[in-house]
Amino acid sequence: MSYSNCPKIKTSLPGPKSKKLITNDEKYVSQSYTRTYPVVIDYANGAYLWDVDGNCFIDFHSGIGVCSTGNCHPKVVEAIKKQADKSIHIASADFYNEPVGKLAEKLSKITPGKEPKRVFFANSGAEAVEAAFKLARYNQKKPRNIAFIGAFHGRTMGALSLTCSKLNQRRYFAPLVPEVTHVPYAYCYRCPFNLTYPKCDIACVKFIEEEILHKVAPADEVAAIFVEAIQGEGGYVVPPPEFLPRLKALAHKYGILFVVDEVQSGMGKTGKMFAMEHWNLTADITMVAKALASGLPLGACIASRELMSWEPGAHSTTFGGNTIACAASLATIELLENGLMKNAAKMGDYIMKQLKRMMQDHEIIGDIRGKGLMIGIEFVKDRHTKERAAEESNEIANECFRNGLMLLTCGKNSIRFIPPLIINQDTVDQALEIFEKAVIKVQKHKVGRIVKSMSKKVPEDGQTWI
Repeated sequence: MSYSNCPKIKTSLPGPKSKKLITNDEKYVSQSYTRTYPVVIDYANGAYLWDVDGNCFIDFHSGIGVCSTGNCHPKVVEAIKKQADKSIHIASADFYNEPVGKLAEKLSKITPGKEPKRVFFANSGAEAVEAAFKLARYNQKKPRNIAFIGAFHGRTMGALSLTCSKLNQRRYFAPLVPEVTHVPYAYCYRCPFNLTYPKCDIACVKFIEEEILHKVAPADEVAAIFVEAIQGEGGYVVPPPEFLPRLKALAHKYGILFVVDEVQSGMGKTGKMFAMEHWNLTADITMVAKALASGLPLGACIASRELMSWEPGAHSTTFGGNTIACAASLATIELLENGLMKNAAKMGDYIMKQLKRMMQDHEIIGDIRGKGLMIGIEFVKDRHTKERAAEESNEIANECFRNGLMLLTCGKNSIRFIPPLIINQDTVDQALEIFEKAVIKVQKHKVGRIVKSMSKKVPEDGQTWI
């Protein structure tokens, strides 16, 4: 397998083989999946993806933040094969098995917080959130919860009740789990209170105490506050340093559990194992998934032994904690601890510097934010008004795809960079070159459309259109 010809687009997109397979997919597969690009991936390795027509792409989405150790990392593959020879499935709900115990011990030790912890294993991020939702209610015996506008916690009914990212995720599914109150996140670039950081004094947290807890959701009825350490689907929004610590202090002031969703931001992406570590923070309950097992389905809900004390059968699973997935996770964590997190921090700093240089040259880039290799670029039509350039951000993503760079959008008008943590500077430079060319092309088209639109107007007397 040679990387010398990567990225390389050999056919029109989609290619003939992809077209045929996509046609079949549309006949038999639920079209509720959000298929981003018209291409059928055949195999993947490291930071590259190949489709069935032989086209090669740089992977800057890592399977929506899942394959952080790279596609098919040899040490992860070795761990999977070794465990598969011993057992494929032992129901963790009914039988003890060694991989589950080892991984639970490891997660207990690396998750922020000193007290002894316990872990509930699930199959996905949404299931980990469902477990946290139930665990909070089981312990608190309270019916209400608080979550954030822009949040994405999953699409199962409990998780969806906390999610507040896009209308098409919630439309037609009401009634959801009742008594979830959504409040503004600390999105400083678009402050919902029209204030400016740091003069705002973190008004978004004050709002929860002064308005929500005293007028909407009585504090003594609120079980938990659910929050993403960094908002993912909402636009890769990084909160200011004071936000999460003050939010936790507010929660504990009123006896409310502080629950942190690290499904997308956890497992090394930000240069630390958990994003909340950037603010020296601990949570009462933490959820992880996505990159936890380098591509195998695995989620985890982590809490203190005191909280994770529900009786047998109160919550359970058949497939959660699959032995092969747990083996892959242990190998994944070892790789993260032995260099990949450091590389994420290093490459993330490099990418941020290059993007800030681009921002000086391209007015369409309104904001750049991120930690490590979890980076968001927000596009605007006008930097002063901050009018969202939603169409343009999609065009940029598609132009990148046509030239061999696969990435994903987020929020209404942002693009996210979440490459594998194995990424090196040569591949990053290739990706940034494709990305900047796409930005330039779309920005030129945008200006062209504006000029064309202006030329159609009738000028006033004495006025000449350029």
